[in-house]
Amino acid sequence: MKRRDAIALLIGSGALGTLGGIYYEKHRGPKRVAGVSGVGPAAFPIQFSDVTRESGILFEHNNGAFGKKYLPETLGSGCAFFDYDNDGWPDILLVNGMDWPGHARRRTPIQLYRNNRNGTFTDVTREARLDVELYGIGAAAGDYDNDGSEDLYITAFGQNRLFHNNGDKTFTDVTERAGLAAYQSLSTSAVWFDYDRDGRLDLLVANYVRWSPEQDIFCSLDGRTKSYCTPQAYPGTTCWLFRNRGDGTFEDVTGKAGLHDPTSKSLGVTVLDYDMDGWPDVFIANDTQPNKLYHNDGNGKFSETAVTAGVAFSEDGAARAGMGADAADYNNSGMPSLVVTNFSNEMVGLYRNQGHGFFIDEAPRSTVGKSSRLTLGFGCFFFDADLDGRLDLLVANGHIDSTISSVESRVSYAESPHLFYNEGHGQFRDISGLVGRSFALPKVARGCAYADFDNDGDLDVLLTTNNGPAYLYRNDGCRNHSLRFRTVGRKSNAGGIGTVVRVWTPEGMRWQMVKSGSSYLSQSERTVTFGLGERTAIDRARLEWPSRTTQEFGKLDSGRTYVVDEEKGIVDSIPYQRT
Repeated sequence: MKRRDAIALLIGSGALGTLGGIYYEKHRGPKRVAGVSGVGPAAFPIQFSDVTRESGILFEHNNGAFGKKYLPETLGSGCAFFDYDNDGWPDILLVNGMDWPGHARRRTPIQLYRNNRNGTFTDVTREARLDVELYGIGAAAGDYDNDGSEDLYITAFGQNRLFHNNGDKTFTDVTERAGLAAYQSLSTSAVWFDYDRDGRLDLLVANYVRWSPEQDIFCSLDGRTKSYCTPQAYPGTTCWLFRNRGDGTFEDVTGKAGLHDPTSKSLGVTVLDYDMDGWPDVFIANDTQPNKLYHNDGNGKFSETAVTAGVAFSEDGAARAGMGADAADYNNSGMPSLVVTNFSNEMVGLYRNQGHGFFIDEAPRSTVGKSSRLTLGFGCFFFDADLDGRLDLLVANGHIDSTISSVESRVSYAESPHLFYNEGHGQFRDISGLVGRSFALPKVARGCAYADFDNDGDLDVLLTTNNGPAYLYRNDGCRNHSLRFRTVGRKSNAGGIGTVVRVWTPEGMRWQMVKSGSSYLSQSERTVTFGLGERTAIDRARLEWPSRTTQEFGKLDSGRTYVVDEEKGIVDSIPYQRT
């Protein structure tokens, strides 16, 4: 959250303006919908239906605000889709904050919702032994001990927590046992990944700034009323890289691996292999400091390459207020590109991978940049919303100060999200006003994630707000086809995180990587989904595991989730439940 001057600190926009009204109909090309402006009747083949309450999700984020304008209050919260009970259906974790000491009003623990496999969820927080209160911010799920059950890491202000999944639908706090209790900060996003490819998941934790209530600084626009300080008011701090020893404990290798940087103010993290050398690299979105791109040298060390790669700064050479990040091959070039959300007046960064270790920010010349110029983005991810074979982009927006409209009359605290529809050839169009009235309503959004929670083959969306409710949007009306892959590692880590899945159709090859983390403070499901449009099968598929094991499969039909074991191949083929 960046300040070039007092007014620029708070400028943002809740208005999307006129929507161009283009949608893609059954692969026959672009079709113009005349007279569409703002939120109107359904004009796009899919709709994101708000099913939050009917599904049983009753959650309200608590940022603890009581008038002191403490910096962490603006950050949360995150969310995660993960299968905690191993029944093949994604469950939901919602991270919560808490009241500040001396100002207790209510108890607000994190919440875990079990997927009932019928479109509804049940709050199982207490039964799962996750009924703990902390000033939680983000979450990442991964099976760090390869026992077949996904564990949880919760970032927080103060003590982060590692919860071991016991495999019996309960968790145990193993933070101290794992050797992580000594690490306390204002932590934000986290990712599980096997950076040294030894078959065990390691943990990267992003930290924001050095702040505490005792070190809080009085910031004000008028000299009298306190406002939220920008991160420039506080010193930065390094991220942490914890190497998995394989015995339930972790070793801090931040300095040894070349990641120690006390100037960083990190919010978003995503893992990508940007040069396709088989080793996972790391991108970190920094707030008012240059972004970092750490190239994995394959010897336990990383080299920082953001400046030479062209992703450290904006096109005009400024360090922006990086919030969330994701990476994917949105233009089917064979290389992963990057998206980074930023503050208002800074635009979303859409860094297209040119190859040879270099990126170009396409946002200033695209709808992505023009539509996001005034909004303040946090969560973001690439996903194929309508299953047409091209990855679309969702950006969750929301300002940081509820009094922004008194500073700039055009700006509101709550902002509509962006859903950038991929029209091909690197072109996007914002269709957020065409896919559901509730979806397009302005919100003070933060985290977001996707999963196929109802097993019908398309991707649904979970979105959190700051000091407000969570929203679950079901993807309805999609008639295109898809198939999905769920990975089970043996030589590689148990979840297959880092596996590259490639599929071939007559249109060419497309690929995705199994990963944790990304977006902002959040995590989407590990299962990868390939949209096929009108096609009902792929010609072939190939899985490239972190262990260097490669598996090839011939023709596979759509309408199914293929469970692939690293040693046995396809061990299950689960049909969708489309209505």
